[in-house]
Amino acid sequence: MTAWFPLLDGAERLGVLAVYGPVLTAAALNRGKALATLVAMMVTSRRAFKDSYVQRTRTERMQLPSEMLRAFLPPRTIGNARVVSTAVLEPAYEIGGDAFDHALTETALHATVLDAMGHNLASGLTSALALAACRNARRIGAELPQLAQTVDEALAQWLPDQFCTGILAQLDLASGVLRWCNCGHPAPLLIRDHRLMEHALERDADPPLGLPYLLSDRGRTIHEVTLRPGDRVLLYTDGVTEARTHDGELFGLRRFADYVIRATAAGELAPESLRRLIHSILDVETSRLRDDATIMMLEWQPRTQ
Repeated sequence: MTAWFPLLDGAERLGVLAVYGPVLTAAALNRGKALATLVAMMVTSRRAFKDSYVQRTRTERMQLPSEMLRAFLPPRTIGNARVVSTAVLEPAYEIGGDAFDHALTETALHATVLDAMGHNLASGLTSALALAACRNARRIGAELPQLAQTVDEALAQWLPDQFCTGILAQLDLASGVLRWCNCGHPAPLLIRDHRLMEHALERDADPPLGLPYLLSDRGRTIHEVTLRPGDRVLLYTDGVTEARTHDGELFGLRRFADYVIRATAAGELAPESLRRLIHSILDVETSRLRDDATIMMLEWQPRTQ
């Protein structure tokens, strides 16, 4: 008989472990759980500096822009008892300018999705610099306007011919208040009670990051909405909705939202929903995307009394 145990690093699923035995007793299951925990710790502690782990998980050579940018990316899934943030980014080996970041503090979730101009090494450098500037400002306690300003100034100083679109967001874990800045990017989507709340998060977008001279003296605009328990917020790049089916039709916003709605209704966990979604996009694209495709899902699930 076989028992399968998830390999978990916090909220991130690293893989699964199969344990075989003639009989699956309670004691055997407990030992299997303990072994899975130990293996997950070993993988987590070694994958950052052991090339053998990376070599065994790749099926082809990774292009230089993707190699550089993925070194900056955080774990795909983070979370706690109140919130989960999970992201996917494809194509795995050829990304140019898409990137994401998320981090937790005691009181808030910070989330960022970026889409840099172009599909080359300069695009990867743009996203990497924007991520670094964002983290640098966030780690000294900067609020959203100052955080966006830091990214603007970094790009203007070091890569003046480059820019990127993006969403910079903060979610208060206690109140569910979501604050975000839209820098020339597709608007976030809100899934509530198994349906898309159309236009709920659509706002006039500011200019892309790296173009501070277009802002004049008014600064970045910060938007705000209060989420309800169970709400799912989707941040994405246009490579998702502009993917095409075998018939040449756009994958589209409606198809994208409907997939998440069905996954939510089926009770799928957020990371599993995104994993299945990105595979469905790759399937309709015959496993080749015309552009980078990044999706981040934020799910607010506060404690109930």
